[in-house]
Amino acid sequence: MTVTDRGPLPSTTYDVAIVGAGVVGCAIARALARHPGLRIALVEAQDDIGQGTSKANTAILHTGFDAVPGSLEARLVREGARLLAGYAAESGIPVEPVGALLVAWDEEQLAALPRLAEKAERNDYWHTSLIGPAALYEREPHLGPGALAALHVPGESTICPWTTTLAYATQAVRHGVDLHLDCRVEQASRPDETHVLRTTRGPLRARWLVNAAGLHADTLDRQLGHDDFTVTPRRGQLLVFDKLARDLVRHILLPVPTALGKGVLVAPTVYGNVLLGPTAEDLDDKQATGSTADGLTLLRDKGRRILPDLLDEEVTAVYAGLRAATEHDDYRIAALPDQRYVTVGGIRSTGLTASLAIADHVTGLLAEAGLEQTGPVRALAPVRMPNLGEAFPRPYQRPELIAADPEYGTLVCHCERVSRGEIRDALASTIPPAGLDGLRRRTRARAGRCQGFYCGAAVRELFEEAGA
Repeated sequence: MTVTDRGPLPSTTYDVAIVGAGVVGCAIARALARHPGLRIALVEAQDDIGQGTSKANTAILHTGFDAVPGSLEARLVREGARLLAGYAAESGIPVEPVGALLVAWDEEQLAALPRLAEKAERNDYWHTSLIGPAALYEREPHLGPGALAALHVPGESTICPWTTTLAYATQAVRHGVDLHLDCRVEQASRPDETHVLRTTRGPLRARWLVNAAGLHADTLDRQLGHDDFTVTPRRGQLLVFDKLARDLVRHILLPVPTALGKGVLVAPTVYGNVLLGPTAEDLDDKQATGSTADGLTLLRDKGRRILPDLLDEEVTAVYAGLRAATEHDDYRIAALPDQRYVTVGGIRSTGLTASLAIADHVTGLLAEAGLEQTGPVRALAPVRMPNLGEAFPRPYQRPELIAADPEYGTLVCHCERVSRGEIRDALASTIPPAGLDGLRRRTRARAGRCQGFYCGAAVRELFEEAGA
């Protein structure tokens, strides 16, 4: 197993290099790892996997009911939802099938609901139903006044995005993929039959290149001579409400979507919190992940109409993510056989759901383009991820686990009930966290209502001891 974060890169020539270790890049690396004859590199600019859009999203496992019918995105989201649901069950990734309600607040939105139901059927999703105001308020008694009707989409779920990305990367590394962190690609070229990536850690060579660089996919694409799309970062700011708010909402509450996206929603999370957001702000800065007063005011105004009582609850955290929006309505996934190159661009918020299907699609494109895959395809040894979901037994709730190892009964982070055993396991894992934020995404330590005020010193001490 090889994970590097410093020093020069191997002088060998890889068969495939994947740029970008977000959820899609990690899924592609995992899929390619099924071919034991290939030498694969997964290259990430930051110090951990899943540091971009993959860590800051609404964490919804979509059905694809409202995708553009006939689009590649629609197909891959539909296939990916099925694949990821099965993978999550196998790997211990928490998923809660809470369902969604698209709520109509005016006559125009009410008229759109039947069209959305018909659109869902065109996307091979046949389980929607229209419900009137009485049934709507029976299902969601805390909904704001004035809702006219809703479209029920029972297949929508919430999922843990952090352990999904980590599971893919862990399987990839355990099956021979080299993960190179803190390795920003500054220039890409193909002077002969080999791609040469000039990185902050030196050159990396590969016969085939997969561009899964997310927000920077268009930059890498242009360095290789293409101008197929432009990424305009779309910022989504979100409010995270305390777990005491969880009883206020039973479904994902969706607005009728607009051209900018699905709009501001209210959704429970697998961690027991409630999300309000996101905004949809098209920006020029691909690093503008800060929150703004105007954005948070907008969210509170929207939330006050959707779920008024939510605004009386405590806000645990505020965060913002950037989606890789482009001028196109579909994913930009294409193979260029002559260049031995596949670009995977324009993967927006549905990328988490579609990730496994995108990976299968990309590996298929590589095979069609001529990537030689020697030897039989192997099944990957399964992984079992730490459970971060509140709907499933956590270590502190499992007497048999604590009896075998008392460290699982010793809490460090009391807000999120995170034990010393969980922190120890994360620090000794295949892809250990590079910092405290990475540790939080692996354990939830410091993610609770006090945001590390009480446990921060103890968590930092355990982190530093592991690195000593």
